Amino acid sequence: MKKQAKKEPSKNNIKNRKNIKNSKDSKTSATSHSSAKNVAVTGVFIALAMVFSYIETFIPINVGVPGVKLGLANIVTIVVLHKLGVGRAVLVSLIRIVLSAMLFGNITVMLYSLAGAMVSLLVMTLLCKLKFFSIAGVSIAGGVAHNMGQLVLAMIMLADQHVLYYAPVLIISGTIAGIVTGILAVAITYRVNIDK
Repeated sequence: MKKQAKKEPSKNNIKNRKNIKNSKDSKTSATSHSSAKNVAVTGVFIALAMVFSYIETFIPINVGVPGVKLGLANIVTIVVLHKLGVGRAVLVSLIRIVLSAMLFGNITVMLYSLAGAMVSLLVMTLLCKLKFFSIAGVSIAGGVAHNMGQLVLAMIMLADQHVLYYAPVLIISGTIAGIVTGILAVAITYRVNIDK
């Protein structure tokens, strides 16, 4: 018996394989382009947060209570939180705090900033998920939460509950700072068009 000749692949099969390969290549290219874009956008926001942190060092606020400041870098955090999500907001905030402490502060400043930022981000994230508060409202809550996070850390590190006497001043200052940063964050958020 004669052996059956091997069937040569049809032109359609060859065309389909090429299409599949081209599709995979385009997906890989799109993924790498998207990753590069994400890194670039995150880098821009980190740089902006660093600039705001630097500007804030020239704005003296003397109210007799340590830790009172405008929190201009929080504007960037709020914008990133609303535009790019929680993960990116945490990343931008962490890198900004570490770099700012290395350039403008010290390890103690970094610890207090981390405590405030993490509590603030947690509160703002929860409020964003509820979708009940405006961006300005979220900012105010974040400002107050930031100060409370720092106050609790101070109480733990100093082993002194008397620091709680600063709470009313820190709540008021956090509210004022939240209003200022919230208004600016609203203006920026609605003017920036970025895909997650």
